[in-house]
Order: sequence, then structure tokens, then C-alpha cells
Amino acid sequence: MLTRVQIQRLVYQHGREVFEHEHMDIERRCYQHGAVTTFAHSIRVACLAVWMADRLRLWYRVDLHSLVRSALLHDYFLYDWHDWDNGEHRLHGFTHGQAALRNAVRDFDLNHIERDSIAKHMFPMTPVPPKYIEGYLVTMADKISATRETFSRDRFHKPLLRK
Repeated sequence: MLTRVQIQRLVYQHGREVFEHEHMDIERRCYQHGAVTTFAHSIRVACLAVWMADRLRLWYRVDLHSLVRSALLHDYFLYDWHDWDNGEHRLHGFTHGQAALRNAVRDFDLNHIERDSIAKHMFPMTPVPPKYIEGYLVTMADKISATRETFSRDRFHKPLLRK
């Protein structure tokens, strides 16, 4: 079984291109759930998805590179959905998977597993489930992370982010 440090190293190794992209600065400045930025949330989802694949012994069925990149890009919508925008983000929970996919396709060369996992990570809020096991891992890791972040006591103590 992988240790936390080994998982973090795998996430950085397979996500290096994503981490180094200039648009990740936007994710570092936008809150996702409570006091957690979109950037930190995406890293948590990636680490948890890798942890689940390891604990479920799915290594012969999972493309690790696609799993990590999908997790890091699943919320790559590049806006702060909490900001008032005349209601444009009103249906954020239902639409941000497609927004993330559009941005990710623009900025990265994605394979079919990554595209499907990003687009369908909000299942069951989106009607079609993921096609690949990587998508299910990202979906489950996202739900677990979002729940933890939303109900954390730290959500009341947001640090000020530089714009």
C-alpha cells in the first residue's frame, strides 16, 4: 500500500504539466468549498482518487496518468462561482463539468478517459455516468472531498487571497 508521501509524489509526477500551467494561478485565487481553494481541492481529489485506486487494488485496471490529470482538471472552470454574475453561475453544479472540459481541452492535450472523467464528474447531477473507472474514482473522491471541505470548521476562517 502506498504512503501519503508516495501518493503526493505520484500526483506531482503525473500532474506536473497541469501544476505548471499559468491558469492554475486562477484556481489558487478562487475558493471552492468553505476555506479551500479550487487548486487545493483539486489536489485533494487527485490524492484521494489515487489512494482509493491503491486500496481497491485497481492498478491493473486504472491508467494512473489519466486518473491524476482528470482529478486535477475536474474543476478547471476558471472562475469564482461565488461571485455575483447576474445569475450566470446559478446552475454551476450542473454546468461546470462542461466548462472545465472546454478549458482543459483548450489548454491541454486530453485523451478520451480524461475528457469523459472531467465532463461527468458531477454524476448524478449530470444524467450520464462516467464511462471509465477513472471517472468513477474522480467522482467519488470529489464527493468525499467536497463534503469534508463544506462541513469543516475551518470554512468560517477563510484567509484573504491576493487577487
